[in-house]
Amino acid sequence: AIPRTMPRTQPNVVIITCHDLGQHLHCYGVEGVRSPRIDALAAEGVRFANSFCTAPQCSPSRASLFTGRYPHSNGVMGLTHADFAWDLHDQERHLATLLRDAGYQTTAIGVTHETRHADRHGFDQRLGGRGDREMAQAAAKVIHDAAKTDKPFYLQVGFFQPHRARPGFGTAPDTANGISVPPYLVDDLGAREEFAYFQGCVNSLDANVGVILDALTESGQADDTLFIFTTDHGIPFPRAKCSVYDPGLEVALIVRHPRGGVTGGRVYEPMISNVDYVPTLLDWLGVARPGDAPPLQGRSFAALLRGEAYVDREEIFGEMTFHDYCDPRRCVRTTTHKLIVNFSTAPFFMNPSQSWRPKTVTVDPPEPAYAYHQPVELYDLRRDPLETCNLAEDPDHAQVCADLLGRVHGWMTDTADPLLEGIPNSPMHTAAVRSLREGRSSAP
Repeated sequence: AIPRTMPRTQPNVVIITCHDLGQHLHCYGVEGVRSPRIDALAAEGVRFANSFCTAPQCSPSRASLFTGRYPHSNGVMGLTHADFAWDLHDQERHLATLLRDAGYQTTAIGVTHETRHADRHGFDQRLGGRGDREMAQAAAKVIHDAAKTDKPFYLQVGFFQPHRARPGFGTAPDTANGISVPPYLVDDLGAREEFAYFQGCVNSLDANVGVILDALTESGQADDTLFIFTTDHGIPFPRAKCSVYDPGLEVALIVRHPRGGVTGGRVYEPMISNVDYVPTLLDWLGVARPGDAPPLQGRSFAALLRGEAYVDREEIFGEMTFHDYCDPRRCVRTTTHKLIVNFSTAPFFMNPSQSWRPKTVTVDPPEPAYAYHQPVELYDLRRDPLETCNLAEDPDHAQVCADLLGRVHGWMTDTADPLLEGIPNSPMHTAAVRSLREGRSSAP
């Protein structure tokens, strides 16, 4: 492609998502991980230290990321694939639709796990690939081809890595920088084996991100592209993915837009939720939200990126309803406390290891097979960052507990959370009832 030297009226937008990464990167302080390309991106752009998702599982979190609405509002309260079969409500507007209508050429490559029907949500083209390397190369070609046109592009790349593959994580172990096991997990031989392979997978992901970054530079479009790197939820280990503790909700968020002044390696401390991405992008790009679209539930942090006056979030909300099984939970997190409301006596945490015999176990609870949800959990994050000492019944914390319960109830009420009226029916439940009534097997 001929390198582009003149900016378009609108910047290009590239969003890279990956599976199960959390903040497990060297630039987030994880010493054992080698992620030089993503670290360099953070040094060139900006990094958000306290970035969270709305849900600690793939599809619900991604649905919030691309609609600006909570999972219980946009319809994706569980996984979209196979017989899990959750999907966006018909009236939901995906970011790709909004940008296509604003004149962008829109392309999706790889994982679009926020919907069963990505073709209905604003993509001019969808490209696949047998693996993440092929997807990175496909993205590079889209970028080079776009340099020959005057139309801005929106490119959404969904890498599978570092999701667990069978067996292991699908890559060679990486121990060149040692092995970093988070403190909420038992640091034993099983965990070290798991994290060695996980670190190898993160390093492979990093190289594939580098392919896309190189394409932007080679085509002369890096300065005029808003580049966002993020992930769906926390790492795929117990007490992280599929839990609303911080390790399940924390996500990497790195943004770069040189022509827009988003540079310099700044680190932002305010809490950000991925439900905020769509309103921020629309604000940054000057794209109007259609009047007939469902209301956005996130809040823009574009002013923060511009260096203008910005009011920090007082709290972020998180949720889980369905994943492998129904485990409805809602939570609020402030800068000092986390409160969780549990709506079932399910196990203390859902095991996300996707391994029949997990090699990684928790420090707390020491016997998770015999630990179950309590109705309410309250943690002081300043004194108890690992969220192990439940203060919900502590008289000294009654006022904090009441305040946070009120915030969760107010949020659920304002967003018409169906959980207030009972456990929502799943697509599998609907299919089962239909099968009973019709006398024949019916899939979701």
